[in-house]
Amino acid sequence: MSTIGWIGLGVMGFPMAGHLAKAGHAVRVYNRTAARGADWVREFGGSQAATPEEAAAGADIVFSCVGNDDDLRAVTLGPDGAFGAMATGACYVDCTTTSADVARELAGILAARGIGYLDAPVSGGQAGAENGKLTVMVGGEQEVFDRIAPVLDAFARKVTRIGDVGAGQTAKMVNQLCIAGVVQGLSEGMALAQAAELDIAAVMETIAEGAAGSWQMSNRWKTMAAGEYGFGFAVDWMRKDLGIALKEVARLGGTAPLGALVDQFYADVQRNGGGKWDTSSLLTRLR
Repeated sequence: MSTIGWIGLGVMGFPMAGHLAKAGHAVRVYNRTAARGADWVREFGGSQAATPEEAAAGADIVFSCVGNDDDLRAVTLGPDGAFGAMATGACYVDCTTTSADVARELAGILAARGIGYLDAPVSGGQAGAENGKLTVMVGGEQEVFDRIAPVLDAFARKVTRIGDVGAGQTAKMVNQLCIAGVVQGLSEGMALAQAAELDIAAVMETIAEGAAGSWQMSNRWKTMAAGEYGFGFAVDWMRKDLGIALKEVARLGGTAPLGALVDQFYADVQRNGGGKWDTSSLLTRLR
């Protein structure tokens, strides 16, 4: 069992840290809103820290699950940042979806001090986090990954080392581009079915068993048909992720025309007040 510092208790981080506590690890949590940390301690035990630095002090592994590149730099390098308290031999694992650049930047800082770093973004949404069934895409040195992977199993159904530091974040970009296209296709298909006054349940339950089937279809068509969009990953966060992915595509000299188009469709959803809706809300543009 490890001593773990956990930074960030949002809709993903809260249950992920909870699974580590349930697995028997000694977990000390930090959250910008202290009341959220107090709620976590009441539910899972462990302890609460007043700063990221305090959460990291004496920890074998420090995890973070925050908002974006700037948030990650703030909790690691800012005043009272976690890196100030980490000791040689420890490891930092970031589960935020960020750029690959910031992962490589932070890994370089820690490598000079003999501290490991893994970028380990996740897929599976809030339900996956709550059920401990996330998919984790990891970038980092093989030796560090081998040491930390059994700990990640507490909140994951699949943990894969993709490559060196930054590769996990790049794989997450691939993931988000793929999701964007699938959700747009599902939305257009459902819009046609509704306009034609077909039996939505009959259509979706049938085609889900064929080549059109997807996780999005199986898990979202019912809520989409009901016009309910509070069940998954928010549009605001998806636009952040797509922005990172599109920037990386451009840096590598490629194009992602479908991803760029769907990103603009999500901008329409934001303008219509749906920034907090889940990503399946693309259907609202077509009604």
